[in-house]
Amino acid sequence: MNGFKKREKGEEAKYAKDEEFRFKTRVRRNKLLGQWAAEKMGFSEGKIADYATELVHLGLEKAGEDGLFAKIRADFDAANIEQSDHQIERTMSDLLETAKQQLSDKNSS
Repeated sequence: MNGFKKREKGEEAKYAKDEEFRFKTRVRRNKLLGQWAAEKMGFSEGKIADYATELVHLGLEKAGEDGLFAKIRADFDAANIEQSDHQIERTMSDLLETAKQQLSDKNSS
């Protein structure tokens, strides 16, 4: 029974670590996404940081992928920025991979 408990605790620890990595990855992606969108809209450097922070907070409020997409779509439309839905979704996906890579590189150093 002792071996089973150790394995169970090990699996719980791995699950917690994996969940923490997923959370950090989403937060980083949302920050990168905010920076990308703000640059597309021609924001100043200070406004870029503010917009990125806004998207991070939106993501933390359980807005999910759909909420983030809807915010960017609405903001692009209001600013007359030409980006298709597919381009926005593709950027969201690409930046998720970038965030994973950045965090993996950081954890391995």
